[in-house]
Amino acid sequence: MELPHTRTRPVHWLATAVALAALLGASALVQPSPATATPPVAVADAPAAPLPVRADGPDPGKARYPVDCGPETVRVVQDGSADLDGDGRAETVAVVRCNAGFGTPPSGIYVLAHPAGGKGAPRVVETFLDPKQGMSVTGFAVRGRTVSATLLGYSSADVPRCCPDKQRKVKWQWHEGKFGLIALPVAGSV
Repeated sequence: MELPHTRTRPVHWLATAVALAALLGASALVQPSPATATPPVAVADAPAAPLPVRADGPDPGKARYPVDCGPETVRVVQDGSADLDGDGRAETVAVVRCNAGFGTPPSGIYVLAHPAGGKGAPRVVETFLDPKQGMSVTGFAVRGRTVSATLLGYSSADVPRCCPDKQRKVKWQWHEGKFGLIALPVAGSV
């Protein structure tokens, strides 16, 4: 004998879909506060000692980023500073995205240098990740001359924008006068 409450009907699936959509919509409205933690920064060949964010690097809040947010503003999500190129002056690396009312818009990662002549806004001198690539950033850190992050992306346009299905750990290092991208092996690929 089959019990009536054990059969699934279309109304059950509809109620589940509505509840899931409400949950995803509510979670998209909740945004984390801007990062205030101090990422560890190490000087080459010295013990790793944490330095304050933007030890003397450019202020990422004063930079102009090559990001089109329409009527919205650009928001700095995370940042960290270190002397990445060894010239004695700290650069700042900023993770930015459009300040959307809901959802998680794609991120950009930019390297900032002090303004020429010491006056004006910090200059964007390198783009590590362009928001046009449609990726989000997690696990961001600046240590010594290395910037690391985990990039989250999508395998196709059919994947819902709430749920990235691709992940790759990467790092950028200053080497021989330029930044080089190092993509770490995908988990389970070795």
